[in-house]
Amino acid sequence: MTRRKILWLLVTLFGAISPACAKNSSSPIRVLIVDGFSNHDWRQTTLLLRGLLKQAGGFNVDVSTMPETGSAAWDAWRPRFRDYDVVIQTCNDIGGGANKPAWPEDVKRDFAAYVRQGGGVYIFHSGQNAFVGWKEYELMAGLSWRDAGYGPALHLSETGKLEPIPAWVGRATGHGQRGNVLVTRLGDDPIHKGMPRSWLSPDMEVYYYARGPAKHLHVLAYARDSEPGLGWLWPVEWTTAYGRGRVYISTYGHVWKGDVDPPSLRCAAVQTIIPRALEWLARRPVTFPVPGDFPGTGTVSVRGPIASGF
Repeated sequence: MTRRKILWLLVTLFGAISPACAKNSSSPIRVLIVDGFSNHDWRQTTLLLRGLLKQAGGFNVDVSTMPETGSAAWDAWRPRFRDYDVVIQTCNDIGGGANKPAWPEDVKRDFAAYVRQGGGVYIFHSGQNAFVGWKEYELMAGLSWRDAGYGPALHLSETGKLEPIPAWVGRATGHGQRGNVLVTRLGDDPIHKGMPRSWLSPDMEVYYYARGPAKHLHVLAYARDSEPGLGWLWPVEWTTAYGRGRVYISTYGHVWKGDVDPPSLRCAAVQTIIPRALEWLARRPVTFPVPGDFPGTGTVSVRGPIASGF
């Protein structure tokens, strides 16, 4: 084949691919929220997330709610994960008030395959705690709410160095009182690039001794727990790789029963990080702007009520 023919083929191929790539990078990000049970207010969580993403713009959001366990609808429930760029997983089957159901086995297999083949997942707040013993999910989460012997934990030294804690050393997972928490980011990952090094986030929980496989895990940000007698630094945002997929996990977004417009989701930092994390999970350029009201270390920045996403 002559050099001219090779050049022509490359130009033709590039011309065919480029419009598809441009469309992919400029089209709305397709998001599926999976809900249906939690020890938190999962209905209000979904309402607020939809409203937040509607305000942000650039997202098409659907919801798949797991039907009642053991019903005919539960047997037939099969979310089409592969139709979406990112899945936000909010379900949690442990903790006070949770119904302790389980996803059908077919749904578990579909979800693991979706991530393994390159899907993006945001494990939202207490979704980190879910599905004890589902090994694929625990690999995705990296660190979860578990007993002391379940696996290693990670904390950070006062200089920001990651230090592993073996199983059976220290406590089971827990958290102190919620409050205004100073979050500090590590490095310049795409989600946090352009943000201050540290900021205050309101009504936040810092999990201590989160346990799990802790494999293929990258800590993005950390904070100090409020537990009396402890006061260590722990991961509050991290990512994991599962197969070709990307997973983002954080403890932002506590929505308890009766919370209508909690400051945990009206925080300007949280309302910036969530869209940027979804862009990264969808393998798009992270372009959602860092706003002028992004908080610093002196005071929180809490915005007005979130408009309904329905």
